[in-house]
Amino acid sequence: MREDAILSPSQVGQYLKNMMDRDHLLSRLLVRGELSNYKIYPSGHHYFTLKDREGALRCVMFRSDAVSLRFRPENGMQVIAAGRVTVFPRDGQYQLYCARLTPEGVGDLALAFEQLKEKLAREGLFDPAHKKEIPVFPKKIALVTSPAGAAVRDMIRILGARWPLTEVRVIPVRVQGEEAPQEIAAAIQWANWHRLADLIITGRGGGSMEDLWAFNEEVVARAIHSSEIPVISAVGHEPDVTIADFVADLRASTPSNAAELAVPDQNEVYALLLGDKERLERALSVRLARYRQTLDRLAASRPMTEPASYFREKRLLLDFQGSCLTHGLRQSGAGQRERLSALSAALPNSAARVVANRRERLNTLAAALDAMSPLKVLGRGYAIAQREDGRAVVSTADVTSGDKLKLTLSDGSVDCRVI
Repeated sequence: MREDAILSPSQVGQYLKNMMDRDHLLSRLLVRGELSNYKIYPSGHHYFTLKDREGALRCVMFRSDAVSLRFRPENGMQVIAAGRVTVFPRDGQYQLYCARLTPEGVGDLALAFEQLKEKLAREGLFDPAHKKEIPVFPKKIALVTSPAGAAVRDMIRILGARWPLTEVRVIPVRVQGEEAPQEIAAAIQWANWHRLADLIITGRGGGSMEDLWAFNEEVVARAIHSSEIPVISAVGHEPDVTIADFVADLRASTPSNAAELAVPDQNEVYALLLGDKERLERALSVRLARYRQTLDRLAASRPMTEPASYFREKRLLLDFQGSCLTHGLRQSGAGQRERLSALSAALPNSAARVVANRRERLNTLAAALDAMSPLKVLGRGYAIAQREDGRAVVSTADVTSGDKLKLTLSDGSVDCRVI
C-alpha cells in the first residue's frame, strides 16, 4: 500500500466538501420537510432538522440569514428551505446551510402577520378597554409619517380646511425598509415624552404587503399601545389591514380619512352654533314675553289701578262680617267683641303688607328682565364687532389690516375698517 494513498479524516472531509461544493444541484437546493428540534442559540444561529417519513437532514441558519425571517419557525411546521448542502470537515457531518426559510402553503409575511396578531391578542393589546378617546377639538396633532409622500400633503390640506385652529406638526420617519419600524416607534415615544400633541396620526399611503410591513412589526404595535396620547392608524387603502390598525385607538381607512376623523368640520360647527344662537334667542324671547304678560296683568289689577276703592270694598266686607259675628256672638260676652275689634283693626295693616310684598316682587321681576336684556350690555358702552360675513370677532387673530367691520351699539351700528 502506497503511503501517499492514505488520507486523514480531515482530508477526507475536505475532499467531500470540495466535491459537494462543485455540485450544481447541491449548491442551490430547495428542500421540503417538517421542522424538528428547532433551537436558537445565544449566538443567533438557528439549528434544526428537516424530516419526512423516510429520512432527516440536519440544517443550520446563521444569524446573518436568520434576521430576515418574518415568521416564527415552530416544530411540526411544513417549510421549504433554500440553501446548499456541504460537509463540515471538523466533524464529518453533511448538513444544509439554509439561506432562506418559507412556510409551505402560505407566504412568510402572511404567516408572520397571523402569528403576531395571535400573540398580541392573547396579551390584550387589542382589548377595547385600552382604547383612548379621540379629542373632539385637538389643539395639536403630530403626523408620524414620511415627509415626502403624498399622504402627508393630503392630511395637512384636509386638516387646514376642516379645522384651521389645530396646529399640525410633522415628525419625519421612514415608512418602508428595515429601519422604518424602529423610527416609527421612536417617533411615537418621543412625541409622548415631550407632549408634542394631544393626538397622533401615523401611517402612509398604499402599497404592497411588503411596502406596508413596517406597521406590522411588534415594536410599532407596542409603541402605539404604550402611548399616552391617542393614536389614529392610517395605513394604505381601505382594504389594507395592519397590526397597527388593531392596536391603535382608532383606525382610518386612508390617511385622508384619518384627517377627517381627527378634527371637526368648521362649517358644520358654525351651523350648529348658529342654530344654538337662534334657539337661545327664541327661548329668551318667550321668557321675556311671559314675564311681560305677568307684569302687565299685575299692573292692570284693581289694587294697583284703584287702591282706595279696593280697600273701601274690603273694609265694607269686613264690617259686614264683623256685624254678623257681633250679632251671632253678642251673648258670648265682652271678650269676643274685643277680639273682633282687634281683628278689624289689624286687617288694614295686613292688606298694606300684602300690597307692599307684591310691589317688591314686581320690582324684582322687572330688574331681572332688564338685567337679561342684551341691549343692557350695549347700553354700558360695549359693542359687538362683526366681519362682513356676519361672524363675531372674538380675537385679534380674527382680523387683518384693511378688513371691514360692523360695530353694533345700543342705538344702532357703524361701519369701520381695521388699520
